[in-house]
Amino acid sequence: MNSSYSHKTIQPDISLSICGYSKVLEIVSNKWTALVVYAMEDGVIRYGEIRRRIEGISKKMLTQTLRQLERNGLVKRVITPSVPPIVEYSLTGLGESLLEPMRTLNQWTKENYSLVEQARENYDRDNSGE
Repeated sequence: MNSSYSHKTIQPDISLSICGYSKVLEIVSNKWTALVVYAMEDGVIRYGEIRRRIEGISKKMLTQTLRQLERNGLVKRVITPSVPPIVEYSLTGLGESLLEPMRTLNQWTKENYSLVEQARENYDRDNSGE
């Protein structure tokens, strides 16, 4: 038995409402968010080019994702008056600072996702009779 265990009521020390980490995960954990950020990692890009680069993203989802990123200070939108207007997007400094942790997670995925898949297969096989 753990000697530090106490019979007192333990207060939660992890909270979705006040934990900054969980709030940031809420922003960046959407699959489209990560892909849109990656699409902008080389600099200024137009809406149509982002859409062409990301397989399977709808216009509605791309628009919602860009608005969310802009609202959270990760993306800058510039409209150049013309007919039709030219709309360009780029990462802000804050958005660019997100690239390194995303690259680290991407590298972890490349190195470990096959192990995750194997664990799932093992779990499903071992628990198929429950």
